[in-house]
Amino acid sequence: MLARKSIIPEEFGLPGLASRMPRKPVFRDRVNKARFIAKNGACNLAHKNIREQGRFLQDVFTTLVDLKWRFTLVIFTTTFVSSWLLFAMSWWLVAFAHGDLDSGNLTRGDLQNKTYCVTDVKSFTSAFLFSIEVQVTIGFGGRMITEHCPTAITVLIMQNIIGLIINAVMLGCIFMKTAQSNRRAETLIFSRHAVIAVRNNCLCFMIRIGDLRKSMIIGATVRLQVVRKTTTPEGEVIPIHQIDVPTETAVASNSLFLLAPLIICHVIDKNSPLYDLSAMELQCSDLEVIVILEGVVETTGITTQARTSYVSEEIQWGHRFVPIVTEEEGVYSVDYSKFGNTVKVTTPPCSARELDEKPSILIQTLQKSELSHQNSLRKRNSMRRNNSIRKSARSGAAGVRRNNSALAAPKVQFFTPTDGVQNLNAVT
Repeated sequence: MLARKSIIPEEFGLPGLASRMPRKPVFRDRVNKARFIAKNGACNLAHKNIREQGRFLQDVFTTLVDLKWRFTLVIFTTTFVSSWLLFAMSWWLVAFAHGDLDSGNLTRGDLQNKTYCVTDVKSFTSAFLFSIEVQVTIGFGGRMITEHCPTAITVLIMQNIIGLIINAVMLGCIFMKTAQSNRRAETLIFSRHAVIAVRNNCLCFMIRIGDLRKSMIIGATVRLQVVRKTTTPEGEVIPIHQIDVPTETAVASNSLFLLAPLIICHVIDKNSPLYDLSAMELQCSDLEVIVILEGVVETTGITTQARTSYVSEEIQWGHRFVPIVTEEEGVYSVDYSKFGNTVKVTTPPCSARELDEKPSILIQTLQKSELSHQNSLRKRNSMRRNNSIRKSARSGAAGVRRNNSALAAPKVQFFTPTDGVQNLNAVT
């Protein structure tokens, strides 16, 4: 038995209509990827399974400088106390071997004729005090070494040499930790967000950098790198692929004159890793732009480095930094409260490749922005005219009311007949 044919045609059925409905493009959510460089410049990298731990001991000074302050202070105190105790034991052994500790059993005459290696060292406590006096060069004068004991002279020389080495290493470590270059990097600031906008008819990636101190950074240079996960044609996966990004300032000169906040610009051309990214694709990408600022501190002469990074959520498409440098009474003033502020500007949402292939997109976008700007100006002018007309009409109405009140009828006084008779009698 044949199935009955439907009265409604197939193209107008539910499956046919569903197949012809326009579907919106589906974008996959960006997977939350760990940052390679934190916003404060710290490297988000953990070293594991290092088998050759002895390599760190071969460079003891750098290891001590890299340690945290609490560990450095503990090592500093332990080293000095240990050296004092070690040489205190040495001085006590010298006194014990020479018989200086048996002076309590001698008579007064024997005490006057006895020769000592170190005077007034009669116990371990006195030996410890004498060790501190020798190494720190205090010299109270109560205890001193004599020329009758060559062993004591040898111990004195050894303690002086070892004490100088310990002082040089420990004090040098403390000095380097207090004068580390990353402390100067705390006053080198970056904008919270990066922006992408049209500049000189080109799509550009821009950030803003600044220095809060009056002492300048000599020979400052800025480098940009894009870090992303890539796969080679051979199938090799590179988890951290670093791609150098040239900047407009670096091409023009070798270094920056970082006197006031500067906007670092990268032109997105065919050699840029951002060349194929549109505004929508940028939000779904997993790239990270690393910014490295290097230079020599003017006051100390130490090379410093400041770092930060921008992920796709921190890159604002179609924005521009507001100007913060103004001239006031012959002096240039910088308003750091607006350092990271941006404003929206008309920017085509397509990629730089599409702009190069179709230059008319940029022209049409600029024309639309110009028309919208003109329309907004017209609306503002019309609103101002309407407000002025309303104000004039209100003022005219108020003036008419005032004139009507001034032209009011004068008061009329009426007399009664009795008043008229009284007035006539008074006349006669």
